[in-house]
Amino acid sequence: RRPLAGPAMTKLDPGDDRNFYAVPRMVKHVDDTFLAQVTELYRQRIPTEEAAVFDMCSSWVSHLPSERDYSFVAAHGMNAAELAANRQLDQFFVRNLNKDRSPFPHEDNTFDAVLCCVSIQYMQYPEEVLAECLRILKPGGCVIITFSNRLFYQKAVAAWRDATGYARCQLVCSYLRNVKGYTEPETILEVPLGDGPLLPSALQNAPSALQQAYLSAMDMPVGKAIRRLAERSANDPFYAIVSYKSFKRIDDE
Repeated sequence: RRPLAGPAMTKLDPGDDRNFYAVPRMVKHVDDTFLAQVTELYRQRIPTEEAAVFDMCSSWVSHLPSERDYSFVAAHGMNAAELAANRQLDQFFVRNLNKDRSPFPHEDNTFDAVLCCVSIQYMQYPEEVLAECLRILKPGGCVIITFSNRLFYQKAVAAWRDATGYARCQLVCSYLRNVKGYTEPETILEVPLGDGPLLPSALQNAPSALQQAYLSAMDMPVGKAIRRLAERSANDPFYAIVSYKSFKRIDDE
């Protein structure tokens, strides 16, 4: 059965989404640590520069690794001015996916990756949209859906608005499971960035021996665990769901 139906797919603001997004917002909706994890995840899961990438629900930045020059980057979004400002795009189109669910203007098996960053919460027909993503993905291509706890509350669907992070992960996984042809979704709660510990302000002017002792302690297993907990508490929580287009349909097995 469909995860979203009836009241679960309603919004507090039922007005046309195109009107809501009519004014360009050249801002980042999540913090830098979250976005760094998004970029690192893209770096890991889209490893080749020959890849073709489709960024769904995009804006003025796609968070793709700056050192990668992908063969083709296309996007969908809700505001033409935002998309036109995105220097990583080769092509884009504007569409309200909650109103117009016609096929994307791309051929079957075109893209190596489909991305959706902090926007899945606004989709009222996610399975239909993800089925279209499956069509344009190459066999073995991945879909990467990332989100946090930030949102335009009045525009998120009811099933999402007051759900926990765990429940939201389960909801997105259920979307993908309901589209035959995706692999079992993978849930990712953290992407290690490889950054070493930073000195707190209270130790900036402390003796070098004390500073070194702190940094050494934070590099020990217990220290790393404490640091990760502190960073996760201070930053926007990170959630990612990753799935792949099967070479063989799951329901044929």
